[in-house]
Amino acid sequence: MIDPIPNQKMGLSVSSTYAPPWWLPGGNLQTIYARRLARRYPVQYRRERWAAPDGDFIDLDWTPGAAAANKLLVLFHGLEGGSRSHYALSLMDGAQHMSWRGVVPHFRGCGGESNKLPRAYHSGDAAEIDWILRRLKRENPQCEIYVVGVSLGGNMLLKWLGEQADAACAIVNGAVAVSAPVDLPAAAALLDFGYRRAIYTRRFLRSLKGKVLAKISQHGLDIAPITMHDCSTFRQFDDIYTAPIHGFKDADDYWARASSKPWLKNICVRTLMINAQNDPFLPASALPRDDEVSASVTLDFPNYGGHVGFVSGSFPGSLDWLSRSIFQFFTA
Repeated sequence: MIDPIPNQKMGLSVSSTYAPPWWLPGGNLQTIYARRLARRYPVQYRRERWAAPDGDFIDLDWTPGAAAANKLLVLFHGLEGGSRSHYALSLMDGAQHMSWRGVVPHFRGCGGESNKLPRAYHSGDAAEIDWILRRLKRENPQCEIYVVGVSLGGNMLLKWLGEQADAACAIVNGAVAVSAPVDLPAAAALLDFGYRRAIYTRRFLRSLKGKVLAKISQHGLDIAPITMHDCSTFRQFDDIYTAPIHGFKDADDYWARASSKPWLKNICVRTLMINAQNDPFLPASALPRDDEVSASVTLDFPNYGGHVGFVSGSFPGSLDWLSRSIFQFFTA
């Protein structure tokens, strides 16, 4: 269990309003239980397929909001997530109640169909965020665009915001990153060992390895299937596939160059970061301090909440705290 660090020692910008329900203790329970609440948010989507600049494709799921709505919520999902993830459903439900349009772009291979190319997606792919947001702005020039990135998608979004600096202000009006692993080496050090490896890493790798094995067959990748079958840690997977296929030397090079933490000082768009200090995916000691982010970034690091958990209310609970906090930030 991660011991939360009291807020006054972290140099945080805000005092969080989040408090977990008494009946859901601990970061792991808060993480796992939240996924069970997805069924409370019966969002229906309309799917659209876009051609990517390199000849590949992505699928985007749109809420049935009014086409005349002048606010658009864009959600970038987490590792192996998508528009049916619990956080996506709760946020898109919130968008509909706010009379906003909403869209969830799926990273390559996450929309239910394998993408065309040997590459997939990765934690530092700010270029992917860039072309998607620029096209959304081009096709919705009268809309105010607000962006949420969750977990892996949050790290990608923060890196893009830092790389673009003030140029991002012409594209998006506000941003929120939730449970973003801003320090990838620190996150991998947790997830590749102990109970986290058994509970979380094994589940992610089961899905990821299946996709790569299909790519080995489809594209003739220079990866022995048995080597991929035997992967049991993110380091092994990233050394064998993620790093070389996406232009990195190895896992260490990938994690160092893909981490968003060094870019946080460059962010000019008004941005909120929400991370629980008992997140089992990232140690509290790796969270950024006030002096490691720009004046445009507000930090909200509650003691509890797990990884994209933030369940609130009496049993069986809801995911409304996160959605409410995000829309309050965007509309303040």
